[in-house]
Amino acid sequence: MSKPLIIVESPTKVKTLKKYVGDSFNVTATSGHIKDLPPKEIGIDIAEGFKANYQNIAGKASIIKSLKAAADNADAIYLAPDPDREGEAIAFHTADILKKKDRVFHRVLFHELTEKGIKDALNSPLTLNTDKYNAQQARRILDRLVGYQVSPILWRKIQGGLSAGRVQSVAVRIICERERAIQAFIPEEYWTIGADLLGETPPPFQAKLVKKDGKKIKIPDSDTATAMCTELEKETFVVDNISKKTVKRNPLPPFTTSKLQQEAINRLKFSASKTMLVAQQLYEGIELGPDEHVGLITYMRTDSTRIADDAAHEAIAFIRESFGNNYAIDKPRAFKNKNKVQDAHEAIRPTSVYNTPEKMAPYLDKSQMELYTLIWKRFVASQMQEALIDQSTLSIKAGAYTFTLSGSSVKFPGFMTLYLSVEAEKEKEEDGSRQTLPDLKTGMVLKLLKLDPKQHFTQPPPRFSEASLVKELEENGIGRPSTYATILSTIRSKGYVDLVNKYFRPSELGFIVNDLLVANFSDVFDIAFTARMENNLDRVESSEIDYKKLLDDFYKPFEVELDKAKETMVSVKGVGLATGLPCPACQKGELHIKIGKNGTFIACNAYPECTYSRNYERDDKGLIHPVEPSFELAEGKVCSKCGKPMLVKQGRFGEFLACSGYPDCKNTQSAHADSKGESLGIACPVSGCTGEITEKQSKRGKVFYGCSRYPDCAFASWDKPVSRPCPKCGSTFLVEKTSKKEGTFLKCPVEGCEYKEIPDTETSKN
Repeated sequence: MSKPLIIVESPTKVKTLKKYVGDSFNVTATSGHIKDLPPKEIGIDIAEGFKANYQNIAGKASIIKSLKAAADNADAIYLAPDPDREGEAIAFHTADILKKKDRVFHRVLFHELTEKGIKDALNSPLTLNTDKYNAQQARRILDRLVGYQVSPILWRKIQGGLSAGRVQSVAVRIICERERAIQAFIPEEYWTIGADLLGETPPPFQAKLVKKDGKKIKIPDSDTATAMCTELEKETFVVDNISKKTVKRNPLPPFTTSKLQQEAINRLKFSASKTMLVAQQLYEGIELGPDEHVGLITYMRTDSTRIADDAAHEAIAFIRESFGNNYAIDKPRAFKNKNKVQDAHEAIRPTSVYNTPEKMAPYLDKSQMELYTLIWKRFVASQMQEALIDQSTLSIKAGAYTFTLSGSSVKFPGFMTLYLSVEAEKEKEEDGSRQTLPDLKTGMVLKLLKLDPKQHFTQPPPRFSEASLVKELEENGIGRPSTYATILSTIRSKGYVDLVNKYFRPSELGFIVNDLLVANFSDVFDIAFTARMENNLDRVESSEIDYKKLLDDFYKPFEVELDKAKETMVSVKGVGLATGLPCPACQKGELHIKIGKNGTFIACNAYPECTYSRNYERDDKGLIHPVEPSFELAEGKVCSKCGKPMLVKQGRFGEFLACSGYPDCKNTQSAHADSKGESLGIACPVSGCTGEITEKQSKRGKVFYGCSRYPDCAFASWDKPVSRPCPKCGSTFLVEKTSKKEGTFLKCPVEGCEYKEIPDTETSKN
């Protein structure tokens, strides 16, 4: 009789599982999805009830073959991809490929890769969850319906290569709307008045003016502040009330995915994608010795704050042993969970609190150690006693005016001994810097040492950092734990936003795409609508609604908007976007924003009667200002066609040379085409192009690789091409890539071809 087979998602888990299941099971991995919708077509038969045309993924043939070989004559197969919707889809597709008469498929969910977690899951197998799979299918189909039908409209109306994502475009909208709020913001002046006072004994202290005649005070300008100071100098300052109380501060729950990303970004300076990569490594397992491989944290994609009882009791026992009884609570602390659908997952926690960061330090790299410490401390702190904070508030009367002063001190640190959030640490620092109060009593007359009026201005709303954008998406119900990191990386890679000094700013392209999408698709890219759709996907998973009805209800109005947008969306390639600015050349036409092969520019809408066009820039208020051209001669360079001097110009991919005889001569060439050592000796892969790939530098000094025929050919790559053909698909070259896990390796650049080659060994894998 053949052994039962366990199939996991990641090859990294195989070793961990084999250690715990021994010879009782065979174990293999799918290495992610093995089936998906076709990459070059929508793959959805709308007329047939949104039937999805799943296909085996190109490049996965060898993995599918090995899965079939591993299954052999196994009567029972335990499908153990990750315990989320994506994992459920992988389980369904794997079962479809391996289906066989009398073969039984079990679904097992490994929430933690420990001996207990693995054995509990195998001893309590489940059936495949059709509702969860349909929720994943619905999301995938929705994304296809939007992306594969709206994106081509953007190609025609704006430029090729753009994409519209159902969720990513909403994230861009949030960033654009925040930027416009900043641009429209008008600062308002206001003043504050502090009073330096002295009681019967030192030290002196400062109180802040807050009320007049019992009403909150507003000081709009210098004249008002001066007049108030004149009045106050004549008043007697008396201690009116002293309030003292002790308040309890409870610990935060263990991490959900979004909260982990936010804290790692703020505290560790990790990106959201790096956080998830490192968390995946901790979940899948770490080598603790030659015969020990263990997952250190529970599954890291979760909306839940729930904790298993045995884990909470273990934490409480550890706290008693390590900190003392006064730091331990009597019974586990539970946290209210907002999302019931995802409650099958626990919060992110260590699989054992006895795997302390200090104990794990020899086995973890720097990033793993930092993130594990964060997760470990937050979880243990969640089961510690609350902190006790002594708070004092002092109220001082000066005639009709009221001043206040507050302070706090830690009476009992409780959980704060181990863990504070970034916000709490800032608050603690502020508490630590608070002034020390002397011994004061109600009715005590105070001596006025000095009045301190200060001018301030209101500040615009802040731009989004990675952490605050994740928080905004979560609070608005946009996306899910598994999507945040992808959303953030996608909107940057598409050029819709830039991360400047760690804050997101929309690019000009981002503004254009956002404005046209919002104008033409009022619902699809609406924040509230997208949040409702996320909630409906949860309802599909919980069997409340049918996924095909959800798709049908979405598609009917969307199809109407789609057909209308094809005809009425403004073409930035043609008519352009109106700016409201008169043409400075003809004084009759209006300047419109257009897009050419070198990016955005403004031009008169009276073309061809008026040929005025310019690059432009925006000021802090978003107003457009034409930029007059200023070209410098390329020293020693003459046009190979007409002999006139060549000019240095800036294009989308950096500097290039253009003939000064334009428009009679339109010859251009790369600024580096004839520089020694710049050419890689590899022909440009663009069909019909006669150029070569050369090494170049971006405006920011980053090396990239582009065609020597730029700007006539816009081929560009951040990865270095290597003159070696792909043995799998026939691509004329491979590209050099580097990862922490695999070092430097070669990879085929053709989409869908997954050929990979490790130069330092004689092995390659597909």
